[in-house]
Amino acid sequence: MKKIIVMLLLGITIFTFALSSPALAADTAHGAKIFNANCNACHLGGKNVVQANKNLKKEALEKYAMYSQEAIITQVTKGKGAMPAFKGRLKPQDIEDVAAYVLAQAEKGWR
Repeated sequence: MKKIIVMLLLGITIFTFALSSPALAADTAHGAKIFNANCNACHLGGKNVVQANKNLKKEALEKYAMYSQEAIITQVTKGKGAMPAFKGRLKPQDIEDVAAYVLAQAEKGWR
């Protein structure tokens, strides 16, 4: 009986931790490396060499409904207009890290 109770408690504990494990936080330092290697040609310093008004500054991101992790991830993954899709070229975690980096830089004013 004692073994059954211990096994049951162990099972409940494992199940609880499996369901409640936090998502891995985005790594902005890694995002900076990925950004510099893949995005700098068009977005150096938060600019946009193709469409100057659609840059990565906080004001523009807010204006064009891009000021969220999800919106940036979607844009980088699928591409849009002149922006190429990076799905298949970058890992999903790389794209999440780039999005976190872009948001952090936008908050700092791309300094």
